[in-house]
Amino acid sequence: MLQLTKRTEYGLIALVHLMDHADGLAGQAPYVSAREISDRYPVPKRLLAEVLKDLARAQLIDSHRGATGGYALARRAEQISLGDVVRALEGTPNVTGCRSDDANCEIEPVCPIKNPMSRVRAGIWELMERTSLRDLASNREPQPPRLLLKQKPQTFNPFRAVGP
Repeated sequence: MLQLTKRTEYGLIALVHLMDHADGLAGQAPYVSAREISDRYPVPKRLLAEVLKDLARAQLIDSHRGATGGYALARRAEQISLGDVVRALEGTPNVTGCRSDDANCEIEPVCPIKNPMSRVRAGIWELMERTSLRDLASNREPQPPRLLLKQKPQTFNPFRAVGP
Protein backbone atom coordinates (compact mmCIF):
# COMPACT_ATOMS: atom_id res chain seq x y z
CA MET A 1 0.00 0.00 0.00
CA LEU A 2 1.82 3.11 1.18
CA GLN A 3 5.57 2.83 0.90
CA LEU A 4 8.02 5.59 1.66
CA THR A 5 10.92 6.11 -0.72
CA LYS A 6 14.52 5.36 0.21
CA ARG A 7 15.11 9.12 0.23
CA THR A 8 12.54 9.53 2.99
CA GLU A 9 13.84 6.53 4.92
CA TYR A 10 17.38 7.94 4.78
CA GLY A 11 16.08 11.37 5.76
CA LEU A 12 14.33 9.93 8.80
CA ILE A 13 17.46 8.00 9.78
CA ALA A 14 19.51 11.20 9.52
CA LEU A 15 16.97 13.21 11.51
CA VAL A 16 16.83 10.64 14.31
CA HIS A 17 20.65 10.63 14.38
CA LEU A 18 20.67 14.44 14.62
CA MET A 19 18.07 14.29 17.40
CA ASP A 20 20.07 11.69 19.36
CA HIS A 21 23.25 13.72 18.87
CA ALA A 22 21.60 16.93 20.12
CA ASP A 23 20.08 15.10 23.11
CA GLY A 24 23.52 13.87 24.17
CA LEU A 25 25.15 17.32 24.12
CA ALA A 26 25.38 19.84 26.92
CA GLY A 27 26.06 23.27 25.44
CA GLN A 28 28.22 22.00 22.56
CA ALA A 29 27.62 22.71 18.88
CA PRO A 30 25.10 20.11 17.69
CA TYR A 31 26.41 19.85 14.13
CA VAL A 32 26.93 16.46 12.50
CA SER A 33 28.50 15.88 9.10
CA ALA A 34 26.94 13.81 6.33
CA ARG A 35 30.06 11.65 6.48
CA GLU A 36 29.46 10.87 10.18
CA ILE A 37 25.89 9.78 9.42
CA SER A 38 26.89 7.67 6.41
CA ASP A 39 29.73 6.09 8.42
CA ARG A 40 27.28 5.16 11.19
CA TYR A 41 24.53 3.80 8.92
CA PRO A 42 24.89 1.95 5.60
CA VAL A 43 23.37 4.70 3.47
CA PRO A 44 24.85 6.05 0.23
CA LYS A 45 26.73 9.24 1.11
CA ARG A 46 25.86 11.04 -2.12
CA LEU A 47 22.11 10.37 -1.78
CA LEU A 48 22.26 11.27 1.91
CA ALA A 49 23.89 14.61 1.04
CA GLU A 50 21.05 15.36 -1.43
CA VAL A 51 18.44 14.43 1.17
CA LEU A 52 20.10 16.65 3.79
CA LYS A 53 20.09 19.58 1.35
CA ASP A 54 16.35 19.06 0.72
CA LEU A 55 15.67 18.93 4.47
CA ALA A 56 17.66 22.15 4.90
CA ARG A 57 15.66 23.82 2.09
CA ALA A 58 12.48 22.77 3.90
CA GLN A 59 13.92 24.39 7.06
CA LEU A 60 13.77 21.16 9.04
CA ILE A 61 17.53 21.23 9.61
CA ASP A 62 20.20 23.91 9.69
CA SER A 63 23.45 23.54 7.83
CA HIS A 64 26.80 25.17 8.52
CA ARG A 65 29.94 24.98 6.42
CA GLY A 66 33.47 24.63 7.66
CA ALA A 67 35.59 22.30 9.74
CA THR A 68 33.12 22.30 12.63
CA GLY A 69 30.08 22.53 10.39
CA GLY A 70 27.48 20.01 9.43
CA TYR A 71 23.77 19.62 10.09
CA ALA A 72 21.54 20.08 13.13
CA LEU A 73 17.80 20.06 13.75
CA ALA A 74 16.28 23.47 13.05
CA ARG A 75 13.65 22.95 15.76
CA ARG A 76 12.89 20.52 18.55
CA ALA A 77 12.16 16.92 17.57
CA GLU A 78 8.64 17.27 19.00
CA GLN A 79 7.98 20.04 16.46
CA ILE A 80 9.00 18.04 13.37
CA SER A 81 6.34 15.68 12.09
CA LEU A 82 6.66 12.66 9.88
CA GLY A 83 4.36 14.59 7.53
CA ASP A 84 6.88 17.46 7.39
CA VAL A 85 9.62 15.05 6.34
CA VAL A 86 7.51 13.21 3.76
CA ARG A 87 6.28 16.51 2.30
CA ALA A 88 9.84 17.84 2.04
CA LEU A 89 11.23 14.73 0.34
CA GLU A 90 8.29 13.26 -1.62
CA GLY A 91 5.35 15.62 -1.57
CA THR A 92 1.95 14.53 -0.27
CA PRO A 93 1.50 10.81 -1.01
CA ASN A 94 -1.48 9.35 -2.86
CA VAL A 95 -3.15 6.10 -1.87
CA THR A 96 -4.80 5.65 -5.26
CA GLY A 97 -4.31 7.14 -8.70
CA CYS A 98 -7.47 9.18 -8.13
CA ARG A 99 -7.13 12.93 -7.99
CA SER A 100 -9.91 15.38 -7.37
CA ASP A 101 -8.73 17.48 -10.32
CA ASP A 102 -8.63 14.56 -12.80
CA ALA A 103 -10.96 15.71 -15.59
CA ASN A 104 -9.99 12.72 -17.78
CA CYS A 105 -11.40 10.06 -15.45
CA GLU A 106 -14.51 8.54 -16.97
CA ILE A 107 -15.25 6.51 -13.82
CA GLU A 108 -15.22 9.50 -11.43
CA PRO A 109 -18.97 10.30 -11.57
CA VAL A 110 -19.92 6.78 -10.43
CA CYS A 111 -16.71 5.66 -8.69
CA PRO A 112 -17.53 3.58 -5.59
CA ILE A 113 -14.07 3.96 -4.00
CA LYS A 114 -13.20 7.62 -4.49
CA ASN A 115 -14.67 8.96 -1.24
CA PRO A 116 -13.67 6.03 0.99
CA MET A 117 -10.11 6.10 -0.34
CA SER A 118 -10.01 9.86 0.17
CA ARG A 119 -10.88 9.27 3.84
CA VAL A 120 -8.17 6.62 4.11
CA ARG A 121 -5.61 8.96 2.56
CA ALA A 122 -6.68 11.82 4.83
CA GLY A 123 -6.42 9.54 7.87
CA ILE A 124 -2.96 8.32 6.92
CA TRP A 125 -1.84 11.88 6.33
CA GLU A 126 -3.31 13.02 9.66
CA LEU A 127 -1.41 10.24 11.43
CA MET A 128 1.81 11.35 9.69
CA GLU A 129 1.18 14.95 10.75
CA ARG A 130 0.57 13.90 14.37
CA THR A 131 3.62 11.62 14.60
CA SER A 132 6.62 13.66 15.68
CA LEU A 133 10.24 12.77 15.13
CA ARG A 134 10.44 12.15 18.89
CA ASP A 135 7.45 9.74 18.69
CA LEU A 136 9.07 7.91 15.80
CA ALA A 137 12.38 7.53 17.62
CA SER A 138 10.82 6.44 20.89
CA ASN A 139 8.47 3.87 19.35
CA ARG A 140 5.61 5.61 21.14
CA GLU A 141 2.19 4.89 19.67
CA PRO A 142 0.54 8.11 18.47
CA GLN A 143 -3.18 8.46 18.95
CA PRO A 144 -5.26 7.04 16.05
CA PRO A 145 -6.45 9.65 13.55
CA ARG A 146 -9.76 11.21 14.62
CA LEU A 147 -10.88 11.32 11.01
CA LEU A 148 -10.84 7.54 10.61
CA LEU A 149 -12.32 6.51 13.93
CA LYS A 150 -16.03 6.46 14.50
CA GLN A 151 -16.08 5.39 18.15
CA LYS A 152 -13.73 2.53 18.92
CA PRO A 153 -10.43 1.68 17.18
CA GLN A 154 -11.38 -2.02 16.94
CA THR A 155 -14.54 -1.18 14.93
CA PHE A 156 -12.72 0.96 12.38
CA ASN A 157 -14.04 0.51 8.83
CA PRO A 158 -12.60 2.96 6.26
CA PHE A 159 -15.46 2.31 3.86
CA ARG A 160 -18.20 3.29 6.30
CA ALA A 161 -19.31 6.93 6.39
CA VAL A 162 -17.71 8.88 9.23
CA GLY A 163 -20.07 10.79 11.50
CA PRO A 164 -19.55 14.26 12.95
